[in-house]
Amino acid sequence: MANGAQAMLRTLLDAGVDTCFTNPGTSEMHFVAALDTAPQMRAVLTLFEGVATGAADGYARMAGKPAATLLHLGCGLGNGLANLHNARRGKVPVVNIVGDHAIHHAPYDAQLQSDIETAARNVSTWVRTSRSTAALCQDVVEAVAAAKGPPGQVATLILPADVSWGDGGVPRPPLEAAPPPRADDATVAAIAAALQAGGRSALLLGGRALREPALMAAARIAATTGARLFAEVFPTRFERGAGLPPVERIAYLAEMASVQLAGLQNLVLVDARAPVSFFAYPGKKSWLVPQGCTVHELASPTQDAVGSLEALSQRLGTEGATPVLQGSRRPGRPRGKLTAEKVCKAVGHLLPPDAIVVDEAQTSGTMLPLFTAGAPRHDVLALTGGAIGQALPAAVGAAIACPDRPVLALVGDGSAMYTFQALWTLARERLNVVAIVFNNRSYGILNVELERVGAEKAGPRAKAQLDLASPGLDFVQLAQGLGVPAVRASTAEDFTAALERALATPGPHLIEAVVPSVFSGLKLRVLPYLLRSLGSLPPPVARALKRKLAP
Repeated sequence: MANGAQAMLRTLLDAGVDTCFTNPGTSEMHFVAALDTAPQMRAVLTLFEGVATGAADGYARMAGKPAATLLHLGCGLGNGLANLHNARRGKVPVVNIVGDHAIHHAPYDAQLQSDIETAARNVSTWVRTSRSTAALCQDVVEAVAAAKGPPGQVATLILPADVSWGDGGVPRPPLEAAPPPRADDATVAAIAAALQAGGRSALLLGGRALREPALMAAARIAATTGARLFAEVFPTRFERGAGLPPVERIAYLAEMASVQLAGLQNLVLVDARAPVSFFAYPGKKSWLVPQGCTVHELASPTQDAVGSLEALSQRLGTEGATPVLQGSRRPGRPRGKLTAEKVCKAVGHLLPPDAIVVDEAQTSGTMLPLFTAGAPRHDVLALTGGAIGQALPAAVGAAIACPDRPVLALVGDGSAMYTFQALWTLARERLNVVAIVFNNRSYGILNVELERVGAEKAGPRAKAQLDLASPGLDFVQLAQGLGVPAVRASTAEDFTAALERALATPGPHLIEAVVPSVFSGLKLRVLPYLLRSLGSLPPPVARALKRKLAP
């Protein structure tokens, strides 16, 4: 007779969950022991819970199905919350298993006792504590079903130790899921009429609407109606590159986003939310939809985005339309002193076909979309929830989900330090990941925000809180200490050569790119980067943006 943990693993496997990112403790030892009874379950050890949860996020984005985590009590869950928040915001399916004290032990309020359910509800749509071994596997299949959605979500199952070790566990078959519905005929007809009525319109794509089938349908609609195509600021997974429709991401800076959206009369949401400012700023709007613009929702996250776009395409009669596709082009090989722009240029110059790019470069990655637009097809995974420390863990998960695809993780120096332990897992699992750390010795994004929020008279004490130069961070030594080969580059030639070698050599690699801060002053230096990052803006739009950001 199986115990609870053994039956639980079999139930997870039968439901298609065959990868678990772990950071276990005493309460989870029966789950750990049961792994030897289920060799099909790949258990990936991490040194920090934030790596486990971020890896589960990256895995699910690329595998199209949930991974599991195994965390130790409420404190372990607390350490993993930031990347679970990113998963929740990205509508990513994760089965989040959190061990707990045995039920009979809880009344004694031992040192690690905590209210796990309350902590879990911050990031989980579905939360349950399993109360018996007999009920455990039913709880498991319901957790998996909840995680898969639609939409995908974090489902947290709390596993008391005695439920895990108890005898009498019985595996349960997975629950059947109904296919998501597409938009109803009335909605499709109303949106088609709005697009055909003239005036400026745009489709804002998110979630599954940023994969090839949906992109092609959206591009046919755009070719027929003249509507523009936008993507969410931080997409969960964005298929882009040569041969796919070019889609402009909404800018992070509200000043830029308001210029992108200016003059729109219709904004059609497809598995996306209406754009809002990332933060509140004195004297500036939070709601970025232009006044007088009507917002339509073609497909919510619970609906079939691809089917809804195809229904709209058919209603508009786009069969003969020729969609605009991105041409194949690469930037030249960069030369001279290394800058963040030249790092992005080198990535665009060398990006291999079918790559996965995990982008948490922050201010240093402003030029990345422009320089990789015409590169071979690739996927971009973005920082969906804004909680930094995602790129390295997500790269772990993406590489395990897609072992035959090269993975590049671009991350700022401050962000990298949040979850640098991920490098140990990269080395342990021998994953083909190239980590690029932009070392500009500062929290560059916060230097930008310090000016944007209108903080007055920022003196040396304030600026010291954003400075990472003293003592300097040595990412080469840190990476080597965790088992990952690493080099440092301060010229474009050295960086490009290092990237070529890393992409040609199996296993993980780290390149520390020593670069100056992109934004030493928002109003003095940011404008040319922002304008160029969007590609070739129409002159009236460029002039409007220049007026908004000018001193």
